[in-house]
Amino acid sequence: VYKAELSDGQIVAVKKLHPLPEGGVGDQKAFNSEIRALTEIRHRNILKLHGFCSHPQHLILVYEFLEGGSLEKILRINEQAMEFDWIKRLNVVKGMANAVAYMHHDCSPPIVRRDISSKNILLDSDYEAHVADFGAARLLKPDSSNWTSFKGTFGYTAPELAYTMQVNEKCDVFSFGVVTLETLMGRHPGDIISFLSSSVSSLTPSCSSSAPFNQLLLKALLDQRLPSPREQIAAEVVFVVKLASLCLHATPQSRPSMQQVSQELSTRNPPSVKQFHTITISQLFDSSCYTS
Repeated sequence: VYKAELSDGQIVAVKKLHPLPEGGVGDQKAFNSEIRALTEIRHRNILKLHGFCSHPQHLILVYEFLEGGSLEKILRINEQAMEFDWIKRLNVVKGMANAVAYMHHDCSPPIVRRDISSKNILLDSDYEAHVADFGAARLLKPDSSNWTSFKGTFGYTAPELAYTMQVNEKCDVFSFGVVTLETLMGRHPGDIISFLSSSVSSLTPSCSSSAPFNQLLLKALLDQRLPSPREQIAAEVVFVVKLASLCLHATPQSRPSMQQVSQELSTRNPPSVKQFHTITISQLFDSSCYTS
């Protein structure tokens, strides 16, 4: 990605993509049509695509430029992560959800992002999230959900892609869940993904004390560079972790839609939690951890 200045003084980000595989004029026209559709997107949480250049040897995308950098970079650098408090992180999660919900439910045809990771969530100076890098995005037409050329980011792609190349909006939901956990943990969730996935995929979470994460305190899972959240913020953190876990369901059809996720984050007033510092991962789905 290059930083460039246009003749009018505007600063933009310029990304060069790999050329399209040899597929004739039809593939070129299809790519042009898809990119033109992406340039029509107008949403506060989606990085603006100003234009593109399509040539057999060169595919160039021109985006708005944001100084804040990627979510991945901010979480990696201690000084920046410590400035990235719980309220800002929760707002980033809401912004991501709003953006992906817009692409899935307000665009016609829907747009599946296909490669959501902390590297392509950019933040502005106010820590507003912007979903970026549409190099992997495709328009989801009713008769096409298989793309053999799909390459996601390791650690963020839905597990079903290991045995099928069927890509749909539920793949984005899974990736959103991973990035949400990463935002609150300050690092990639790693093995906790499979544990939460199995917990929400069964009728009741495993209560075996031998389960590796069952007795892990939620507060220990969160980014230790920040003070523990308190009161209403703590309740929101618990709610968001639970919602992110539902997005990791092993069965794609059982994951919530991004519209549902966005609405929950925007309208739900999470109940207060009892003694946040004692809540374990296994209690996330237990109503006893909430006050009545």
